[in-house]
Amino acid sequence: MQIERLTLTAFRNYTHLIWRPDAGVTVFTGANGAGKTNLMEAVSLLAPGRGLRGAPGAMLAQNGASLWGVAARIRRGDDLHEIGTGADPAGGLRRIFRLNGQGIRSQAEIARLVACVWATPQMDRLFTEGASGRRRFLDRLAIALSPGHARETAAHDRALAQRNKLLADRYQEDAWLRASEDSIARHAVAVTAARMALVEDMNACEPAHADFPRTTLALDCAIAAMLADMPALAVEEHLRARLAQDRESDAARGSSGIGAHRTDFVLRDHETGRPAALSSSGQQKAMLLGTVLAHARLVERLMGTAPILLLDEPLVHLDERRREALLATLSAATSTILLSGTDGAPFDSLIGKAAFVEIADAQLRERPR
Repeated sequence: MQIERLTLTAFRNYTHLIWRPDAGVTVFTGANGAGKTNLMEAVSLLAPGRGLRGAPGAMLAQNGASLWGVAARIRRGDDLHEIGTGADPAGGLRRIFRLNGQGIRSQAEIARLVACVWATPQMDRLFTEGASGRRRFLDRLAIALSPGHARETAAHDRALAQRNKLLADRYQEDAWLRASEDSIARHAVAVTAARMALVEDMNACEPAHADFPRTTLALDCAIAAMLADMPALAVEEHLRARLAQDRESDAARGSSGIGAHRTDFVLRDHETGRPAALSSSGQQKAMLLGTVLAHARLVERLMGTAPILLLDEPLVHLDERRREALLATLSAATSTILLSGTDGAPFDSLIGKAAFVEIADAQLRERPR
């Protein structure tokens, strides 16, 4: 999966940019705030979802602009595709896609063609902060392989919000409550089953490099535990009964005590069993990058094409051995890979294998190395 041309219009700090990568691997360097992460974010938005920052559409337009756009020519195997996304010219906050000059009926049409995998400095805190961030990370990995997972999670969350509102305002509306609880149960089982399948596939992946730790993912989820021993329909029935039983306590709490929104997951070192939360910052970074690289390999195996890989400041916290292992792994990849750092020197082992591009004031300048 190769980007042959990228165009940004009124996106973040870019007024207008046309960039034609001339190498599979590109290293972006520049001062903080120059636009390195913004450019990577733009690429991440070519796939369905809210991109590597998770920002709402209203925050993506350049100051003073009402519209923004990102477009690319992408080669997938022998096929070329023109993909664009941006603010809807008709107004509102809706983001739209175009594929080969035409509108699309479903973002699944894009997901079948483009997959992006990324790691950012914000993700370094993934295993020391709350479960919600880990769920989003897990679901993003699942969506790259199964675009329908996004619809299931969105439907589950809408049903949860509807039930919470009913419990707060119309507690006696039994028929409405039963309908929302049925929806929660159905979507919770579907979401959890997809997460379980992802974890199983990820745990079967070999490490990307011998110097990266092999990790094991495990769900901390009551619904997953039930699905391991019970048929899906029986689990749905159990959830419906539990939600009906817990209406009073859930109304007092203001949220549902059971559902796919209560899932967490643990990442452990495969050899020692040590969880990421109890590891050093360097070990956590190596485990995170190892997981992202394994996921990229899984996407390639299941989709037939390696995904676009975006690694923002990937060398921070890594020791020299793991830095070189990461760069050696990336230099052998076949898809578009974008890396960033304030200085190019730590990436010197990629000289002759990658393009080095300096970004300053939203302008790109290739630097021979």
